[in-house]
Amino acid sequence: MIEHDVASSTAPTDLRQIRRALLSVTDKTGLVDFARVLASFGVDLVSTGGTARALREAGLPVRDISDLTGFPEMLDGRVKTLHPKVHGGILHIRDNAEHMASVAEHQIEPIDMVVVNLYAFGNTANRPGVAFADVIENIDIGGPSMVRSAAKNFADVAIVTSVADYSRLADEMAANSGGLSHATRWRLAKTAFAVTAAYDAGIATALENIETPSGKAIFLQEQLPSTVRVNDPLLKSLRYGENPHQKAALYTDGSEKGVANARQLQGKELSYNNIVDLDACWELVSEFDEPAVVIIKHTNPCGASTGATVAEAYRRALEADPVSAFGGVIGINREVDAAAAEEIAKLFVEAIVAPSFTSEALERFGTKKNLRLLEISPVDIPRVLKQVSGGMLVQDADRLRISEGELQIVSKRTPTAEELRALLFAWGVCKHVKSNAIVYARFSGGHGQTVGIGAGQMSRVDAARFGAMKAVLPLKGIVAASDAFFPFADGLEVVAQAGATAVIQPGGSVRDAEVIEAADRLGVAMAFTGVRHFRHG
Repeated sequence: MIEHDVASSTAPTDLRQIRRALLSVTDKTGLVDFARVLASFGVDLVSTGGTARALREAGLPVRDISDLTGFPEMLDGRVKTLHPKVHGGILHIRDNAEHMASVAEHQIEPIDMVVVNLYAFGNTANRPGVAFADVIENIDIGGPSMVRSAAKNFADVAIVTSVADYSRLADEMAANSGGLSHATRWRLAKTAFAVTAAYDAGIATALENIETPSGKAIFLQEQLPSTVRVNDPLLKSLRYGENPHQKAALYTDGSEKGVANARQLQGKELSYNNIVDLDACWELVSEFDEPAVVIIKHTNPCGASTGATVAEAYRRALEADPVSAFGGVIGINREVDAAAAEEIAKLFVEAIVAPSFTSEALERFGTKKNLRLLEISPVDIPRVLKQVSGGMLVQDADRLRISEGELQIVSKRTPTAEELRALLFAWGVCKHVKSNAIVYARFSGGHGQTVGIGAGQMSRVDAARFGAMKAVLPLKGIVAASDAFFPFADGLEVVAQAGATAVIQPGGSVRDAEVIEAADRLGVAMAFTGVRHFRHG
């Protein structure tokens, strides 16, 4: 319930009194309470269809829009507010004598506030199997028109497009005898134009992906858009960006999914770098169907493992590189239980992202007040956007997975069953390591585990050497994954010398025969995937 106390102070000159409000909303959350506040100030309530019905059922006096326009709602509700008496009532300038004479001549009643939220077009358009006619019918015409009219004339009219504003506006009206300030009307107008821009962008994007107007809306998800539209609203400002001298903020796509919209359960405010690392963490840990834990440092994994339990997977991921793990972030693809929390709490980490945490785990982590815990709802990102000077690069997200049956064994020696499982695990990790990348891994105790990771090197040979140098666990009997082909046999020779008995790589080099010959000479089993996984950031 929105409550207020009517103030008796003299209203400032920039205030506009709200005497008549037009309400037409899809989301009726908080509507009745806000309308009661308006009515308490003697505001004449005018409304449409279901909104009018809801207000009337709550016992509020409300006039139908047809009473204002002298014209019935028609065409199945398509035409109800598209009328000169609506837009004239909104758009006339109160300080313009000619405008005032015109509205008086045509008996147009002033409208001082418009409360509108739009048809949930996105919810309809994204529904599997939705009929094309339903998509079109859920394009709001009257709503955006009223929003734009009211926003344009913000000097005299308040446009309310967000349920979240109801309480704040009620308080301001209470403090100003039913009036709203110029600053508030301007703030509301800016929000309103952002709402209509995002709404139209959503329509354009959805319709662009419909192949043919027919009984069903056929979405061509594989098509890249002819225009890139980004209308994500500000979620929150961040203390700074990658470095303290850079400003930064987080924006949301409104989906309530993914890292940007994850629910923070405890801990300090997230930094820009925390969010980037957490996103990298979640992408990698989502590669695996069994319980998995990934520890990330500067967007690269320093340890990754699967296990029978989260606690086991964490111990194995930490074992791969306990030094680098200090101060990292952790991604977990299962609910975090008390056993896992007990293990993780022994290490200083910045943040943890997981689908959920048990109450016992939250209690254990509660002793580490600065540790950030994020509860995430998974989301598939269809495309990746990267800004470059003068434009934008857009590509499909790299969702490709390789199964054992898709591998081409090119060496004389066939990988063992254990080697194959280790190769596929290493390949899944390698996909998320900055190129040039070499990942050393093993399959022990029935689960995959990284042993050494060579990330972001200018030379593939150096990546192979660096990964071996970083190894803490024994290198004997490991496997290796390379995110792109070996251009020469020297890189393969380095991983073999390090202890790798099997290698997975895309193949496709002009020197493949030379590399395969080296594998046979060294007794290394080699599998080609036919695809590469460059990751340039």
